[in-house]
Amino acid sequence: MKILQINAVNKIASTGRTTSEMAAFLRNAGHSCVVAYSVGPQENSAWEYQIGSKTDAKMHGLLSRVSGKQGYFSKGATRKLLDFTDRFAPDIVVLRNLHANYIHLPMLLQYLAQKDIATVVVLHDCWFYTGKCCHYTVAGCYKWQESCGNCPALKKYNKSWFFDKTAEMLEDKKRLFGAIPRLAVVGVSDWLTNEAKKSPVFRSAEEIERIYNWVNTETFSPREPAALRQQLDLQDKKVVLSVASGWTNEKGLDSVLQLAGRLQEKQKLLLVGHIPEGVDLPDNVLHIPQTNNLEELVSYYSMADVLFQPSLEETFGKVSAEALSCGTPVVCFRLTANPELVGENCGAVVPVGDMACLTEQITRIFETGKNFYKDRCRKFALENFDLQQNMEQYLRLFERLIQK
Repeated sequence: MKILQINAVNKIASTGRTTSEMAAFLRNAGHSCVVAYSVGPQENSAWEYQIGSKTDAKMHGLLSRVSGKQGYFSKGATRKLLDFTDRFAPDIVVLRNLHANYIHLPMLLQYLAQKDIATVVVLHDCWFYTGKCCHYTVAGCYKWQESCGNCPALKKYNKSWFFDKTAEMLEDKKRLFGAIPRLAVVGVSDWLTNEAKKSPVFRSAEEIERIYNWVNTETFSPREPAALRQQLDLQDKKVVLSVASGWTNEKGLDSVLQLAGRLQEKQKLLLVGHIPEGVDLPDNVLHIPQTNNLEELVSYYSMADVLFQPSLEETFGKVSAEALSCGTPVVCFRLTANPELVGENCGAVVPVGDMACLTEQITRIFETGKNFYKDRCRKFALENFDLQQNMEQYLRLFERLIQK
């Protein structure tokens, strides 16, 4: 098979790693796979195609904010991508994150429909089936199930300075995706998949199924934590870890800070990721800046006694899967996709915002000891987030679409 993946990033951040890992797997299995992307390391590989330029992306971002429409610019860059696609002649096109100021969505989707190319939409967030929102549960807005408009998140995600074009963009998505003859949709969690099934955008999809994201379970595996604990002066501490690329209240920063205020003397909170300016961290919070170094991440996961996943809106929650793969239990709030990533005896799920219950569950994990959870967490990760197993699901889906 010949597969083209299109994603905003390649090899970096969560979706970029997922994209490059799928490409490597497919090529090792004897298939041809090209990644088309906007941002990522440039290696002049025949298997990679960079879309547009920084200047084009900046102009797209400006026009998007002024017009209120996201994904309606970068015509030149998209035309060149389609010319490249003609030459590559893929059997399958995999669409990942397209909302990053680099693609003209109508041109791309019309091309896929006209060429009758089997298309798989992978939902890493909710943008494909809403007017513009990547998430909507905090805002409590479910108008996308019928028609958008009067958007409560106009200044979030793909910001609009002046105009609300969400109703128009949702109608365009219904029409454009509805015209693709062979369309399948993959949600990366049960929660997200069930939400997508409610969307009129995917009414004509041949299949909508869940395939979990994976983690590299060889890379993300338990390590000996003694050296890192000594380096960070945490030898005699119980450690709660929280990880995000960038911290906001939607990602749970306020909950992390509230938890820090509840920890006891011999307990420490390790916070990894960028924090906004002006945020004062308590003395018992150790902050590590954002890192894309996988070995560093594995060391932090392995060293921690428990991961606290405080995010209020997760369509999967890769940090939870990575922590489990390193043998570390997870505590999270009971909403969106968070609970389904915490298997039996792999941590705890608590009511949203219930800090007393959260503290109680973390204390219980500390007292029980990490050794009780380690093998159980690792087993759950291998059973659910293994690359080989989940890629085989994709291959079966690709084959079914091609044969239609």
